Amino acid sequence: MNTFYVTTPIYYVNDVPHIGHAYTTIAADVLARYHRQLGDDVFFLTGTDEHGNPAAQAARKKGITPQEYVDGMVGKFRALAERVNATNDFFIRTTDPEHRQAVQNFIQQLYDKGDIYLKSYEGLYCAACEAFYAEKDLMDGKCPDHGTAPELIKENNYFFRLSSYQERLIEHYENHPDFIYPATRFNEARSFVMQGLEDISISRATLEWGIPIPWDKSQVVYVWVDALLNYISALAYARRENLVPRFWPADYHLMAKDILKFHAVIWPALLMAAGYELPRHLFIHGYLLMGGQKMSKTRGNVLDPFTIMDKYGVDAFRFYCFREVNFGQDGVVSMDGFESRYNTELANELGNLLSRTAAMIGKYADGRVPAPPAQTREFAEGVQKLGIGVARAMSLAELTAALEKIWQFVRSLNKYIEDSAPWKMASEESRRSELDQVLYNLAEGLRICAILLNPFIPEAAAEILRRLGLRASPEDMRMEKAEWGITEPGANVAFGDPLFPKLD
Repeated sequence: MNTFYVTTPIYYVNDVPHIGHAYTTIAADVLARYHRQLGDDVFFLTGTDEHGNPAAQAARKKGITPQEYVDGMVGKFRALAERVNATNDFFIRTTDPEHRQAVQNFIQQLYDKGDIYLKSYEGLYCAACEAFYAEKDLMDGKCPDHGTAPELIKENNYFFRLSSYQERLIEHYENHPDFIYPATRFNEARSFVMQGLEDISISRATLEWGIPIPWDKSQVVYVWVDALLNYISALAYARRENLVPRFWPADYHLMAKDILKFHAVIWPALLMAAGYELPRHLFIHGYLLMGGQKMSKTRGNVLDPFTIMDKYGVDAFRFYCFREVNFGQDGVVSMDGFESRYNTELANELGNLLSRTAAMIGKYADGRVPAPPAQTREFAEGVQKLGIGVARAMSLAELTAALEKIWQFVRSLNKYIEDSAPWKMASEESRRSELDQVLYNLAEGLRICAILLNPFIPEAAAEILRRLGLRASPEDMRMEKAEWGITEPGANVAFGDPLFPKLD
């Protein structure tokens, strides 16, 4: 059995979850569900990043301890994962005692081998990023992400010899051109390494809320080192057994482009220093934009995922995330765009296809899927090509491309109805066998649609099978069942409300 390990970044708890968190979580869930359908042994990890100044400052404003503050916030992120129907196998918190111990063990190992050393450092520090910046990396003297002026800080810190791993990182990039998707992000990360790497501070003397350096309790571990290690530490205690040999290296780390450097440069170097294999792939997605700008509460241009899901359903939201914007790129989203996609594609194309098929089987075949006179070669060949295309796209985490291939098949079934006109066949007894063939083909096509769409819209996929009188067990949803001609005639078709009620 193959294994598949996929992660989201762990989300920082200084504010409530937003659509960006939902976007990455759903993407990881789509891949996890797909690989379970392949029969793979899957581990899907998400969680929260809870240390650092922003959390401590937020706690101080509320008059509570940092631990009390993060305990209150983490429930909102757990709720988001549950709300989007994420099937994560574990939810890690960086305040977990097991994670804390794993971080201390990891950096102690690097200190013992000489990869960590103490030196005095002065630099421009952005408290919101919890990162130092060189003058050349600022925009008009301000942090490029937060638009605030960094503070000049001088302190003694422990440094990781990142520069020692520059050549090994370049070699890895050259030998693994598929290390980072899309290619533009691979080139960006490789260019950063080629420009030369400096050693990085991995501790802070001015922070209180963090994991203490094991050999020097006056300092705490830099929050990004603490956070990155979650991908390995979680495997060591998620199921009370060491899953590292079973699932590491990760197949896909998914993340937004603003944290590319940490994952593409610092994380691989830390792993090299500790003797771990590097993750197989990083997939870097873009931003969802409203009005041409990255969504921000301060700009007032935020789409609330909970509001959308409450009003239109979880599956509709999951579908829109990867239908409107090509996964891996920036893209504009809006409520108008959402409602247009919903009506045109979910309600009219998929929902109407199911309703028409069920109604025609009910009217012309006594509510049972008829036996076809023969298997339709064109459909069998088309579905085989479709399966190959979807598999290739999913192997590269090209979720939008996979969904487009499936949707082309949905549209072809609608066209098939119009071209074959079953209502005309029903009026001529001599065309009974033709009618049975068409009705079977529609039912079989919908069954295959349900299997292929299951990673994206799992509730609707299961309902399609139920309406066709078929089971929707994990075994029935296996990708190997997305093969033409499996449906047994005689299944009782059920009727119900529209799969996606059309919006006014």
